[in-house]
Amino acid sequence: MVRLSEEVREALSGGGAVVALESTIIAHGLPRPRNLAVARELEAEVRSAGAVPATIAVLDGEVRVGLDDDGLRRIAGADVVKLSVRDLPLAMAHRSDGATTVAATAHLAAGAGIRVFATGGLGGVHRDARESWDESADLLALARTPITVVAAGVKSILDVGATLERLETLGVSVAGWRTSRFPGFYVSDGGFDVEWRVDDAGEVAAAMRAADALGVSSALLVANPIDPEQQLDPAEHERVLAEGLTRARSEGITGKAVTPFLLDHLQRATQGRSLVINIALARANAAVAAAIANAWGAGR
Repeated sequence: MVRLSEEVREALSGGGAVVALESTIIAHGLPRPRNLAVARELEAEVRSAGAVPATIAVLDGEVRVGLDDDGLRRIAGADVVKLSVRDLPLAMAHRSDGATTVAATAHLAAGAGIRVFATGGLGGVHRDARESWDESADLLALARTPITVVAAGVKSILDVGATLERLETLGVSVAGWRTSRFPGFYVSDGGFDVEWRVDDAGEVAAAMRAADALGVSSALLVANPIDPEQQLDPAEHERVLAEGLTRARSEGITGKAVTPFLLDHLQRATQGRSLVINIALARANAAVAAAIANAWGAGR
């Protein structure tokens, strides 16, 4: 039920550097046809740093760890299901096509022996979670999965403080990549400190080895902020986000539909600048993840 591409299989068996990439960003996070180009760009970013990209998705009910270009085209060009961990068995039984979320990608990557994963931003606790109990499955998956995830923090449309509290409770390690402040996806500073900072890939690899030696089975989140010169103006970000949240409530948008709704609103309200930032941070995260994967492989 799980097929590794020949390139990924060879890299893993030879102790090479491999970076997992999610497919939801392709199918649901970016508009067509730009999404296919970005999928190729992310893989190229990983390759340019000397690692092997492993984009993960489900095609015809089969998990694919490492897509060829036809697979990328298929995920980018069709309306496919968004798959978290709980959806995987049913999607496979129905022989469906699906794009994997952070939770599903982390789960499948770790099962394949991949230790490093790059994404844009994590899901987390929603801003109205006191009423809705809406919390991303990403958090629980990271609590159960020994993998290092490079992300630009959690999506800024969420409750960042509450998400950090949940990550602490769930035992997920968090470190800022060359920063002591937790990033806010579209903005460099999400408004909260992080207790740990890492300044190079070797430090991250050392932490991964220590986690293995201690039997720690949860994830390490490496929070990589967008360059301050590329970020969305923080005041504009807060204003546009508040408008989007008001619209979502008035239109009855709830659950997993909230995130794509707000991302679309941000893109429209910023005349596409939020999309440019989204792509830039995803590429930056892929590059950092590749450096970590190389350091991990070199130390084994």
